[in-house]
Order: sequence, then C-alpha cells, then structure tokens
Amino acid sequence: MFSWKTEFFVGIFAMLSIFSLLMLAYQVSNFSGSKLGDTYTVTAEFDNIGGLKIRAPVSVGGFRIGEVTDIELAPSSLKPLVTIKIDNKYNVLPSDSTIRILTFGLLGSNYLSIEPGFSEDEATFLVEGSEIEEVYSAIILENLIGEFLFSLNSKDDKKDNN
Repeated sequence: MFSWKTEFFVGIFAMLSIFSLLMLAYQVSNFSGSKLGDTYTVTAEFDNIGGLKIRAPVSVGGFRIGEVTDIELAPSSLKPLVTIKIDNKYNVLPSDSTIRILTFGLLGSNYLSIEPGFSEDEATFLVEGSEIEEVYSAIILENLIGEFLFSLNSKDDKKDNN
C-alpha cells in the first residue's frame, strides 16, 4: 500500500504540473494586456495579410514598438485594412516608411515590420490617422510551393516538346 506521504507528493506534483501548463498557455496565447503607454493609430492596406492576427507585434529592426489592433476589409478597395497602435515614444517615424508582413521562423506567427523612410522633415512624420502607403504583403508558403511546382512542370513540358 502507498503511504500518505507518497500520495501527498504525487498530488503536489500534479498540481504544479497543471499550474505550469496554464502559465505556459497564458504566455503562448499572448493574452496578457498591452504594455503600450500612450499610443497613436496608423493604418496600412495590404493585398494579402496571410495569417496576421490582432495583437500581432509591430517592430522596427526587431524592437517592438506597437501592435495590430484591428483588421477589416476596406469597403472601397476590398483589401485588408490593418489598424496599428504605435507607442508615442516612437513618434518620429517618417511618413515614407515601409511596412511588411514577416514570419517568426519558417512556420511561425506573423508580425509587422516597419522600415523607417528617409524623410527628416518634422511635418512628414507618421501621426494619428496616417496611412502607410508603401506596403509589402505576406509571402504565402503554399503559393511559393505552387509556383515552384508549376515552373518544374513547364520545364518538363518544354523538354518533352524538343
């Protein structure tokens, strides 16, 4: 028969395991609230956003400066319109900055990366309500594989015809 000490320690171990799994799920889900202070909002219209989600990070050179707050379909162009909140500490982003959707690793989640432009005039900084004009949509892995296979197939067809 098991002693009460063994059962006690197995119970403690089980409770710690469940607690650890819950904490891991909390961290992975990015459910924690925004750590941004005062923010300003900008938008960007993409052709394809891939798997971009709300609360995805926005970074400059790998440093997080904001997050995605809304994704909707623009009524006039029927393209995804992404709304971004950027911390006011980073209010010196030139209006000719570019934004692209990148992926953490090969199959990781998507995030937005802003590459600052070259305008140094204070009147041309991104401000509340600005739209980033120069956008680069997500690269969809399935599309790349399909194009690669199609190009292989067309090369095989050319060999067969010769």
